[in-house]
Amino acid sequence: MRFIRKTRYEQDINLIKHNGQVLWYGLLLLALFAGPLWLDRFLLGEFAFVFIYAIAGLGLMVLVGYTGLVSLGHAAFLAIGAYVHAYFLNQGLPFPVTMVIATLFSALVGGLIAIPALRMTGIYLAVATLAFAVIVEQVLVHWESVTGGFRGMPVPRPELFGVNFASPTVFYFMCLVLLLGSMILVMNLLRSPAGRAMTAVRDSETSAESMGIHLARTKTLAFALSAGFTGLAGALFAHRLTYLAPDAFTIITSIQLLLMVVVGGLGSLHGVIYGAIFIGLLPQGIAIFRDSVPAAVAQIPGLEPAIFGLILILFLIYEPLGIYGRWRKVRLFFEEFPMYRKATYKRQKSFLRTERLQ
Repeated sequence: MRFIRKTRYEQDINLIKHNGQVLWYGLLLLALFAGPLWLDRFLLGEFAFVFIYAIAGLGLMVLVGYTGLVSLGHAAFLAIGAYVHAYFLNQGLPFPVTMVIATLFSALVGGLIAIPALRMTGIYLAVATLAFAVIVEQVLVHWESVTGGFRGMPVPRPELFGVNFASPTVFYFMCLVLLLGSMILVMNLLRSPAGRAMTAVRDSETSAESMGIHLARTKTLAFALSAGFTGLAGALFAHRLTYLAPDAFTIITSIQLLLMVVVGGLGSLHGVIYGAIFIGLLPQGIAIFRDSVPAAVAQIPGLEPAIFGLILILFLIYEPLGIYGRWRKVRLFFEEFPMYRKATYKRQKSFLRTERLQ
C-alpha cells in the first residue's frame, strides 16, 4: 500500500499525486498517441468513438455523479451540438468556430432548461429531462428548413489550412486531444469552489444551503457545464456519423450515456473512461452475440435496449460502485494480502442528520 508523505502545500492541489501515477499515466498516453502505429482504420474509428462518448460522459458525470441531478435527456444536448455544428458548417464557417458555437449554444440551452428543472428532484427531474429529449427530437423532425427533418442533414468534411480532419488518423488525434483537455478542465473544476459546492449539493442540499451555497446558481451551472461538454461531444459525433438524422438521437442514446457513467462508476473520472470503453465495445459484442445465437433469438425486437437495461439493473444491485469500484477492490485485495478483511467493503446504513430536516 502506498502512503504519500506531504511536505509542501502544493501537493494538495497537484493533479498528479505521486511518481507512480506519472509512470503509468505517461505509458498510457504514449500508447494512445502511438495508436495509429498499431491500430487499423476500423479500430481507429472505434477508439475515436470511445473518446467522443467519454467527453459526453464527462458532462453527464458533472451533473449526475458530482451534483446528484439525474438526467435521462442528454441525447438532446448531443443532438443540439451536432445539428448546430453541422448547420454553421454548411453556412461556410470554419469548423473550430462552429465547434465553439455548438458548445456554447448547448451550454446556454442547458442553463435555460435548468431554470424550470430546479423545482424538481429525483424521479420528477428524470421525467422532465426525458420530456425535454422528446421535445428536441420532435423539433428535429418538424423544423425541416433547418434540420432537414427525416431527410437529414449532411455534415461537411472538417478542413483547416488544407488539413483534412476527416482522415481517420487526424480525427483520432483531434478527439483524443479534446478528451484530454476536457478531463483537465473537469479536474480543475472539481477543485474549485464551484466544484466543491456541487459535491456539497449532492451530499445534502440542506447542509449545503446552511453553509451559504446558492442552490439554484450551483445547479444551473452544473446543467450548463454538463450540456456544454455534451454539445462538444455532439459536434464530434456529427463527423463520426457524416450525415445527421433524428433517429440517431433517441431515448436509447440517453440510456447509453446514463449506463456509461453508472457502469463505469459514479463520482469518478476513471469511471467515465471505463464506462466509455464498455459502451463503445458493447454494440460490437451484441452484434457478435446475434451472429452466434439462433435467428429466432437474434431477431427479437428491442434486444439491444433490453440488454442495456439488464446490465444497468445488475450493476445497480450487485456492483453500485461500477467497474472502477471493482478495480479498487481488486487492487486493495492484492495490496493488503494476506491481511485483507472480507468485510472491508460491507455496506452499512449511513446518512446525515440534516437529511431528516424538512
